[in-house]
Amino acid sequence: MKINNLHLKPVILVLFLCHFLVSCAVNPVTGRRELNLLSESQEIKLGIESDPAIVAQYGLYDDPKLAKFLDNMGQKMAKVSHRPELKFHFRVLDSPVINAFALPGGYVYFTRGILGYMNSEAEVAGVLGHEIGHVTARHGAKAYTRAQIAQVGLVAGSVVSETFRQFGNVAAQSIGLLFLKFGRDQETQSDRLGVEYSTAIGYDANNMSHFFGTLGRLRDESGPGLPTWQSTHPDPHDREAKALRLTEKEQAKAVGQNFKTNRNVYLKLINGIVFGEDPRQGFAENDYFYHPGLDFQYPVPGGWKIQNTPQVVMMVNADQTAGIQFTLGQETSARAAADKFVKNSQGTVNASSAKRINGFTAEIRQIDLSNEQGKLSVLSYFIQKDKNIYVFHGFSEASSFPNYTSTFKRTMEGFDRLKNQAAKNVQPARIKVVKVTRATNLETFLKKHPSKKTNPDKLAIINGMKLTDKLKRGDLVKVLTK
Repeated sequence: MKINNLHLKPVILVLFLCHFLVSCAVNPVTGRRELNLLSESQEIKLGIESDPAIVAQYGLYDDPKLAKFLDNMGQKMAKVSHRPELKFHFRVLDSPVINAFALPGGYVYFTRGILGYMNSEAEVAGVLGHEIGHVTARHGAKAYTRAQIAQVGLVAGSVVSETFRQFGNVAAQSIGLLFLKFGRDQETQSDRLGVEYSTAIGYDANNMSHFFGTLGRLRDESGPGLPTWQSTHPDPHDREAKALRLTEKEQAKAVGQNFKTNRNVYLKLINGIVFGEDPRQGFAENDYFYHPGLDFQYPVPGGWKIQNTPQVVMMVNADQTAGIQFTLGQETSARAAADKFVKNSQGTVNASSAKRINGFTAEIRQIDLSNEQGKLSVLSYFIQKDKNIYVFHGFSEASSFPNYTSTFKRTMEGFDRLKNQAAKNVQPARIKVVKVTRATNLETFLKKHPSKKTNPDKLAIINGMKLTDKLKRGDLVKVLTK
């Protein structure tokens, strides 16, 4: 059947799509039929295609014991969930941002940032169950559906087949799901499922409420790149009391059962975890960018904003009229990297040269790129250091490009081996778990374990406690290495 020039109101079009093109699928959690433009196989494909991009963007935290712990708990919970047949994958991302999230198809991510703020296995279980709940209730797939319906509504006069061509590139769509808020009802449902699933594997879900309290105290926390918990979830204070009521109701079904918290076991597990930004993966200081792990440095334009991720370093001026992108090339030589870039860009080459920069071979290209929005000029340096190719792209509109050329060159030609000895020796802050030797309160205890990295109020939040809370001999407390 060929359908052209379909002029239907958005609501009628949605019903048409639901009836003829997709199934109004049964939700595994509620048992109700609902519109969903992603089949289960598409949902799984979306997760499979998106996972490598997320891992590449944020990196995996290198701690096999922590990764195994999260996976073991997640697999136990998955088996008692509403979708036990679905293959789940659990990842610890090397990001200081405080968040946990899930993609459709069974991919669940915790940052080391959120794990550092947790204080028991039971807290992890509650949040892990919440994220598994988003998957089992197909909330991500429904968010995708809402986005597609909104788009269909805007282009209701277009050909239906054109709308569905977008399904061929589900991976590109999936990253946007990280930045979508779920509805209040969906979050409440996931909270209920988090309580249900964590209780089912024997954890005290009251600790989920405790962690909501910690998140409430961290309302103003933020970080680069990845959205924080606060930006993707409702107010944690509103959910704290609800989680307690949900737990009371769920635990009433298992009278006489003892539910575990495992605070000390968990604290020993995360002893030594990196806390906050890891400067070994690159940091900016005094108008220089240093990377101890890869042994290089280069100057950064004064006043420019910098965003550092495992994949790329972006530098943008205050007016956002010019930028410098720095990344690793995939080719075996500077010349090959330059040739590939020119070929793929399909731009006009205005200048091409080669030179030595601080002892390194460098290929230089200046090209113009044109599209409907105008002309962009790009100055690119491809620098070969050891076995790696480092690539700089400085860019701006062609009309203003001459104003930034000297700035671009200063950064690119300043690339060198790491010579700042202090930067070579820099170490990240880590959580250190210390045993209390005599009864005291948290404030007094922390005075004996000061940290240059943060203050006692922040350390109290990290411990999920108040400064006035009493400590007894044998208790474990988190502090930060100096």
